[in-house]
Amino acid sequence: MIGRTQTEVLLKQVLSLSSADETEVVMMGLDEQLTRFANNAIHQHVAESNRYMVVRAALGRRVGTGATNDLSDAGLGRALDSAMAAARLRPEDPNFQSLPDPAHVPEIAGFDDATAGYSPAERARAVRAVCQQAEQVDCSAAGAFRTSVHEWAVANSRGLFTHHPSTEADLTVVATTDDESSSFASGASSKVSEIDVTALGTEAIQMALRGRNPRPVEPGVYPVVLSPYAAHDMIETLAAAAGAVNVQEGRSWMSGRQGERLMSPLISIWDDGLDPAGWPLPFDFEGMPRRRVDIVRKGTVGDVVYDRARAAIDGVASTGHALPATNPFNPWLNASRLGPIPLHATMGTGEKAVQELIAGTERGLYVTRFWYTRTVHPREAVVTGMTRDGTFLIERGELTSPVRNLRFTQSYVEALARTEAVGREVRRVWTDPGILSAPALKLAAFNFTS
Repeated sequence: MIGRTQTEVLLKQVLSLSSADETEVVMMGLDEQLTRFANNAIHQHVAESNRYMVVRAALGRRVGTGATNDLSDAGLGRALDSAMAAARLRPEDPNFQSLPDPAHVPEIAGFDDATAGYSPAERARAVRAVCQQAEQVDCSAAGAFRTSVHEWAVANSRGLFTHHPSTEADLTVVATTDDESSSFASGASSKVSEIDVTALGTEAIQMALRGRNPRPVEPGVYPVVLSPYAAHDMIETLAAAAGAVNVQEGRSWMSGRQGERLMSPLISIWDDGLDPAGWPLPFDFEGMPRRRVDIVRKGTVGDVVYDRARAAIDGVASTGHALPATNPFNPWLNASRLGPIPLHATMGTGEKAVQELIAGTERGLYVTRFWYTRTVHPREAVVTGMTRDGTFLIERGELTSPVRNLRFTQSYVEALARTEAVGREVRRVWTDPGILSAPALKLAAFNFTS
């Protein structure tokens, strides 16, 4: 991390060199260390340190961008020149009004010294404990333990400057047995002390042992209990479609349905970058303060997330959800087309322990995780994918036989309309970029096709 003072000097240096009508500079800094393990042994320590700068230059309503991680004078100059050249070639953007004026951004503590200083030796000791657990019961543990420092800053030629440092830690464990049954556990937090490595390792190992010798079951519609890891996929899919571009273009499950009750009143989904319990980031990549947005309120379709350009189309204010002018997280996507998206999607909790959800199910399936999911009908949020890392038959309120993985095709909106109960414990996982938070769910019906 280079710190607020040096960051401000660096960004204002770029602004001083620009001859554009308006200029914006976004810096995304990362110092990351990762310990990977497989077959009960650490096989790789890696570290990355990077500073990524995005320059947006406006000539009237012609807007261009340039990007670099070369922070020398020459490198920054080339990024600015690229932005200017692109602006000259671009058609006018009718949605571009101007860059924003400075706005009050609350200070949210998201930096943890212990996480920033967590050493490779400390990660190795924690991972070793997981591997030893697995060895003792003839399991194989694999996964990754990561700690990182992020540094975010935005400045523009209208006097805006905002800066936020944060830390993040996450662990993923996959345990497998000799007959290739597997299970999964994961956790994420801005504080490494909140990652219970031993408990997550135990969770994955015990479920993998329980999943040995799975048997086939007939496809069909089953009641399900979804672990928080399966629920994460549901809220990630639904929250991504809450971006203004999807909604305005009629491609979202929310389009034209705001105010309608589409889900069970037990379901609430929101995005809140100011929540200190998650991974706080108080401003977006235009420097606008983030606001909590309730996407689903007790089953009723709620609000959309906006950046300034898309907010202007609907005559509302930005909710502070702009992405960078280019999208370094998914470089094959056009961020101006992707538009604003939630980075802190959260599903509200209920009152039940996971065991109570299972006990309340006469016959159904318990699903640890979904994977390789793809949206096949965005308007209805119909998704196809597979179960993975532990699927079990529930009989008379108990987990009984492990079953082979199943493919499903299901509208997530329709599935959540049939929610019967919600778990009280939330799990957080890291997704690039951002944090997902969800509890376990009991759903009356879920469609497995093969």
